[in-house]
Amino acid sequence: MSTIHPTALIDPGAELDSTVSVGPYTLIGPHVRIGAHTTVGPHCIIEGHTTIGQHNRIFGHAALGGIPQDKKYGGEPCELVLGDGNTIREFCTMHIGTVQDRGVTTVGDDNWIMAYVHLAHDCQVGSHTIFANNSQLAGHVHVGDWAILGGFTVVHQFVRIGAHSMTALCTMLLADVPPFVLCQGQPGRARSMNFEGLRRRGFGSERIAAVKAMYKHLYREDVRLEEACLRIARLEQDYPAAAEDVRMMLAFLQQTSAERGIVR
Repeated sequence: MSTIHPTALIDPGAELDSTVSVGPYTLIGPHVRIGAHTTVGPHCIIEGHTTIGQHNRIFGHAALGGIPQDKKYGGEPCELVLGDGNTIREFCTMHIGTVQDRGVTTVGDDNWIMAYVHLAHDCQVGSHTIFANNSQLAGHVHVGDWAILGGFTVVHQFVRIGAHSMTALCTMLLADVPPFVLCQGQPGRARSMNFEGLRRRGFGSERIAAVKAMYKHLYREDVRLEEACLRIARLEQDYPAAAEDVRMMLAFLQQTSAERGIVR
């Protein structure tokens, strides 16, 4: 059975599963849909065309589905969509998308999002990520699965952060972060690969060796990105177990714009 605190204000148009729990003084707007077994803490605001999946935990004072901080926004019915099993801690803010992009801000499944994190309009966050306290994403940022953002990481608009990558405390990202890369600094620079994270996720020795080789081609051989991609492509034959990892890296690099580039 749902547990709705008597001080919560829920618009009759909102669709909440019967198992949803809502804390005191929370406001939920008319276009909100919340799936089974999700808990919403006190003093939250969930508005806009926002869809939240199952088994999410939303802590106090979170503000989800607000209009973008974008002067071009003209009231269009854009969306915020969250998947299942996410933890969203206190004072997080997530905004709906804009018509200048896909019109939707998305967050996947099983993400661990700590306090004061901001996801701006049109961001796309994958699954199994960790955002430490005060991580801040500008508009149109893409974050791949299993990425980890250290506390106070700030990300410029349109930057892409690859799967399995990691940033250190207080990193500022002005360029794309390829998959697996560990970066740090202001602006962020590639320091190594996220080897410890890969081992914890069950990467075997052959896949780890392939990631080391990709790092060498990208950052240690003083070649242009095009040549680095050619060398990385050959790794698929040398490390068959890492074929999918190599393809993911190449797909990411091929979508990198000349204007944005990758962290160096």
